[in-house]
Amino acid sequence: MHQISAFGDSPLQRISLHENLAEAVAAFSLPDILGFGSVFAPAMFRADYRDGGWQCGQFQPYGPISIDPGAKVLHYAQEAFEGQKAYRVGEQPTALFRPSMNWRRLNASAARLCLPPLPESLFLDGVFGVTALNQAFIPRSSGQSLYLRPFLFGTESNLGMAASREVSFMVIASPSQAYHAGSMSLLIERGESRVAGGGIGAAKVGGNYACALQSAARCAELGYDLTLWLDPRQRRTIEELSGMNFFAVVDGRLLTPVLTDSILAGITRDSVIRLARSAGLEVEETSIAIDELLGWIDAGRCSECFACGTAAIVAPIRELGEADGTRYALPQAEGEITALLREELLDIQEGRAADPFGWMVPLPAEYQALADAHQ
Repeated sequence: MHQISAFGDSPLQRISLHENLAEAVAAFSLPDILGFGSVFAPAMFRADYRDGGWQCGQFQPYGPISIDPGAKVLHYAQEAFEGQKAYRVGEQPTALFRPSMNWRRLNASAARLCLPPLPESLFLDGVFGVTALNQAFIPRSSGQSLYLRPFLFGTESNLGMAASREVSFMVIASPSQAYHAGSMSLLIERGESRVAGGGIGAAKVGGNYACALQSAARCAELGYDLTLWLDPRQRRTIEELSGMNFFAVVDGRLLTPVLTDSILAGITRDSVIRLARSAGLEVEETSIAIDELLGWIDAGRCSECFACGTAAIVAPIRELGEADGTRYALPQAEGEITALLREELLDIQEGRAADPFGWMVPLPAEYQALADAHQ
C-alpha cells in the first residue's frame, strides 16, 4: 500500500476494487419501500491511516467490518461523520450537492476529536466512487436520493487516554426517501441539553446524537415528533433540533439562531439563507428566546416555522409544545415561505432549475469510467 503522496492522477491508479465487488453490485436490487437509511447500497469505500499517512483506498462489497475490541472508537467515541446526497431524478445526470462543504466540515469535526485531516482528493474519491458504483440504485423520484454517509473513526487498540494513531475513513450509501415527510410537532426541551457549551456541539459526531436519544424517546411518549433544543447554559434561547437547524418567519422576516459553539453549522441551513436572500427575503441570524417566540405565535406575528437539514431537506413545523401538554399551533401546517424555499432548493438539487450558486457537482467522468471498467 502507498501513502497518499504517491497517488496517481486517475482513480484507476490510486484505488483498488475488491474482487467480489462486481458480483455484489450485480446481485443487488432496490426494494419497493426505501424508507430513510434502512436500505444499503452494495458498494462501499474504505481507506486507512497508519504510520503517519493515509493509505490507498479500496471499494468493497457492503458488509460487516472487523474491529479490535480495544479500538479507541469503542471506548472514547473518537469518530466523526457527514451526511450528503447524490441526485439522479428522472433523466437528469447524477450530481452531488456541495460535496466540498461536507469535506471541510468533516475535517473541522475531525480536528475537534484529534483525528487526522482527510485530503480532499481522498474524500472525493470515496463519495464520487461510491456514487458511481451504486449509480444504478439511485432512486429517480422527486424527494428521493442516494444518501451518502462518509465517516472517520479511531481503530488503534489501546485503552490509554490519547488520540488514536490508526484511523479508518469509510463511505457507505443508502437509497432513501426524505427523512421526515409532512409537518412536524416539536417538544420544547427545557430540562436536558443536547451538548455542553464549549464542548463538541458544533462538530458532527455521534456523541451529540446519542445524547439526544433520551429526549427523543420522551417525545414519542408525549406524542411529539422531535425535540427542539435550547441553549445549554440557561435553557432560554433556541438552538436546533437533534439533526436539523431551525427557522421562523416573524413579521415577514426569516429568523434563524445565530451559530454558537453548541450549534452545528448546517450546509442546508447555509443554502436556505442564501436562497432566501436571493429571493428578496430579509434574513436575520440572531438569538431567539423561546418564550418570546411562543408569544409571537400567540399574537399571530410568527406565521410559520420550519427545520432544514440534508436528510429532511426543508420540513414544515405545525406546532411547538411543552411536556405538560401545552401546545402552540402555527397558522398553517406548511407556510408560503417554507414551501417556496423547499421547492427552490429541490428544483436546484434535482436539476429542474438553473443553479446560479454552483452547488451541484456532476459525477466526474473518471469515476464513471472507474465503475464501467469493473462491471
